[in-house]
Amino acid sequence: MEYTLILMLDFFEGKYNALTEKEDILSDVTSRLWFTYRKNFPPIGGTGPTSDTGWGCMLRCGQMILGEALVCRHLGRDWRWARGQKQREEYISILNAFIDKKDSYYSIHQIAQMGVGEGKPIGQWYGPNTVAQVLKKLAVFDTWSRLVVHVAMDNTVVIEEIKRLCMPWLDAAGACCDTETVGELNGCLEGACALAEEETALWRPLVLLIPLRLGLSDINEAYIEPLKQCFMLPQSLGVIGGKPNSAHYFIGYVGEELIYLDPHTTQPAVEPCEDSQVPDETYHCQHPPCRMHICELDPSIAAGFFFRTEDEFDDWCMRIRRVRLCKHWGLCLYGYPNSVAHCCKILLEIQPKSSI
Repeated sequence: MEYTLILMLDFFEGKYNALTEKEDILSDVTSRLWFTYRKNFPPIGGTGPTSDTGWGCMLRCGQMILGEALVCRHLGRDWRWARGQKQREEYISILNAFIDKKDSYYSIHQIAQMGVGEGKPIGQWYGPNTVAQVLKKLAVFDTWSRLVVHVAMDNTVVIEEIKRLCMPWLDAAGACCDTETVGELNGCLEGACALAEEETALWRPLVLLIPLRLGLSDINEAYIEPLKQCFMLPQSLGVIGGKPNSAHYFIGYVGEELIYLDPHTTQPAVEPCEDSQVPDETYHCQHPPCRMHICELDPSIAAGFFFRTEDEFDDWCMRIRRVRLCKHWGLCLYGYPNSVAHCCKILLEIQPKSSI
């Protein structure tokens, strides 16, 4: 019997024949960033743990789903890793953002210490929602990637809220909607365009994390097919979840089994070289991915999606309605008020083409 393996890839190119395309599957999986337990890193907080073995699996899964977003942001979804090849500078910068030291944007140190503000002492296990909230806070300091990380709570995605986050110039344009003349409107627009270039970009890349509960103690069978469809969306980053106190990063499925990367391997901490190059082989899983029957999944998960452009976000909104995730997951999409949409339309019409 032949099975089709679904891995989240752009434009549904992630469909592989599990029997005849094993090399392509392994290349795809190996190219994902694999963050695992580490030992002998500098103490967290100066006097805290030097290893996250036993408690850091969900933190590592959070790193993996965000790492996939950074790869999409800087390298593209079709990027592939190969052992021994000289890597692009963007790839090295991505790895450096996760190195286990206090000044890396998304290090275990930063995640653990930021989690204290979410009520999680250092060394305590996280749930999917907690790690999503922490990543949202840390992304603010990543001035290189300039991601917007939004956590959609209560199964609700407010389109207006997201578009305002990703298009900061809308707030400046909103004031223009109250003006009486085109001249005044253009004056407001010029003021908006006088902001820093990165603040006036038409769309800041978005990572959307949606914490979900797909049952009480076990996953409800009604959610199984919608969960599979989630991996087929071209904007998918995968899902973080797993079993109680044992987190995994799910990247696809085959038949009734989920495909995942497992962080429960303890490896020595990695030190960057003097030229900032990073020995990277331990950051890629070079063996076949793990499998788990979908019914074994803990119902508490967080699904992730990445949108490089506004069009990709609009396409996602259309697709999740089409595949009926709204109905099956109880996911609410609230649309744009007419006044804001009108303001957006006016601004785009008069925006100089050179700045779009």
